[in-house]
Amino acid sequence: MELVLFYSGVIALLLGVCLPLFFVKTSGKFIRQVSLIFNLIACVLLAVSSVIFLQLPTSSGLFSYALSSLISISFSIDKLSAFFVLIISIVSFAVAIYSLSYVEHYASAMKKNLLVSLMNLFVLSMVFVVVSSTMFSFLFFWEVMSLSSFFMVMFDFEKDETKKAGLFYFIMTHLSTAFLMFAFLVLYGATGSVSIGKASLDSTLSLLVFISLFAGFAIKAGAVPFHKWLPYAHPASPSNISALMSGVMIKIAIYGMVRFIIFGLNPELWWGVVILGVGVISAILGVLYAIKEHDIKGLLAYHSIENIGIILMGIGLYIIFNFYGSPVLASVALIAALFHTLNHALFKSLLFLTAGSIVNAAGTRNIEEMGGLAKSMPFTSVLFLIGAISISALPPFNGFVSELMLFQVFLQSFVISDKFMVVFLVASLAIFALTSALAAACFVKAFGTIFLGVPRSEEAAKAAEVKWPMLAGPAVLALFCALLGVFSSQIFSFLGFSFVLLPDLFLASVLLLVFFGLVAAFLFLFASRKTRLGETWGCGISSQNSRMEYTSSGFSEPLLTIFKPVLGTKKSVEREFFDGQKSVFKSGEAGIVVPDFFENCVYMPIVGVFGFFSKCFANMQNGNLNSYIAYVFVGVIGLMLLVWWVM
Repeated sequence: MELVLFYSGVIALLLGVCLPLFFVKTSGKFIRQVSLIFNLIACVLLAVSSVIFLQLPTSSGLFSYALSSLISISFSIDKLSAFFVLIISIVSFAVAIYSLSYVEHYASAMKKNLLVSLMNLFVLSMVFVVVSSTMFSFLFFWEVMSLSSFFMVMFDFEKDETKKAGLFYFIMTHLSTAFLMFAFLVLYGATGSVSIGKASLDSTLSLLVFISLFAGFAIKAGAVPFHKWLPYAHPASPSNISALMSGVMIKIAIYGMVRFIIFGLNPELWWGVVILGVGVISAILGVLYAIKEHDIKGLLAYHSIENIGIILMGIGLYIIFNFYGSPVLASVALIAALFHTLNHALFKSLLFLTAGSIVNAAGTRNIEEMGGLAKSMPFTSVLFLIGAISISALPPFNGFVSELMLFQVFLQSFVISDKFMVVFLVASLAIFALTSALAAACFVKAFGTIFLGVPRSEEAAKAAEVKWPMLAGPAVLALFCALLGVFSSQIFSFLGFSFVLLPDLFLASVLLLVFFGLVAAFLFLFASRKTRLGETWGCGISSQNSRMEYTSSGFSEPLLTIFKPVLGTKKSVEREFFDGQKSVFKSGEAGIVVPDFFENCVYMPIVGVFGFFSKCFANMQNGNLNSYIAYVFVGVIGLMLLVWWVM
């Protein structure tokens, strides 16, 4: 039964890919609607099949075809891959509902049809990646996933910012593929098999494979220092695609880490230290760069880096505690990492979808030009608030649960006998706690600047609530955020994870609702009915306006000043006075700039080095056919020697 459901879901996605291409120049939206409905059907079928597969004790084979010992396409599904298929299905279902209305904002019928087709192909490729059972099929569909997402990043290719984003993403995603290809070649040379499974390697090969795999997956996940493509790609992409990329695609890299590093190799202690360290750095830098961001989609992109860091913390803790003989704590850490993977997929997709609604309604991504949208977009504001509470790890929503589990593991560091390791874990815990606090502060800024106060631009004043599909899609994700938080204790007990100790958030939520209900009833019965209307006091000024509100820059300034040694914050102040003695102030301007350390000091110097060598070898491109034949010959010989050495 589960196989039939899975195959049917795949067929429905294929139909969703092909239909818009057959009618690519059709101006009517009927074909796009049908394609998205096929996507919805596929997501339901895949979700149901994945739930069934999660209950099976062993993996199930799906399809296998071998052209040679190296070129083999094979698919199977086990509990890990079924879990990620479930994540893909839930998020894609909500995005498909949202897209029923969202894609119609674009003018060109051809572009709208291509967007829908590519979106279905993107979802299909991610499903095939997580169910691949050979390295060849994994890499093949990994590349399909990368290319389809690249074309969607380049959707508005006429804009200069989109071209820059596309270039960044194209280079980084293929650098990721190069690292993975190298690791797979080494594994094939050592084992003689392309099947994905446990590999026993000597220490040198194990080191080489780990570095290559971790680098390849860390690039795709957006971990520091490979993160720079995210703040470029997400603002440039359509918002429904940003939701899929940030909510799901970067989690496919997490799947790869768990599949190949944890379950495919024999992790060493220092691997866990490296992964935990990268996670801690990604989390704290991600949230700090998010605080300085005024582009709503850029802000959310940096928070993806932060949450990838939190997930990497769980993976690193699993390896460390497993090494020191604490399997229960190691299991809790890994479950927390996987649960946070699911949670982040839900609330980050929710936030990107609502951000898309805000951008369409307000006509800008700059949150400084918004304000007061809670009055004109009440439903969107509530949905965004749920996502903000979830990502801030506040109870009773799902983000709180997974981060609480990681805190519990960190707080058990004293069971480790190595004092240096304990110090490292305590320091990581402190940074993790700081990250959680800064994330909450960042979303206080975001929600307050976007939705509260009065509009700070004419476009924001004219904003109106979006159509029902653009509310229904995010509402599905908001519902899951609430359910996975409120019923987390019951869910983990049902799954048999009794060793995961969680508070009963359902009982706490009921008690909280009863308390607020009693307060409301008391006020209704006994409070005075007399009312007085008046403006908020504004230092004696009778008329309130947007210039009296807290701006995003004003809210962020104290934090950016505190973390100046980390961020390199620079301030500029220009003053004009009425008199030469500078005693009477007339007007002035102030600005805050946070230089991009990684782009200026890491990426661009590397680009400069490659540019230098490119100029050195420019004479090789001399237009002589004989020279080009010689280059190809030398290249082929070099590749043959490399393959011979690896094998």
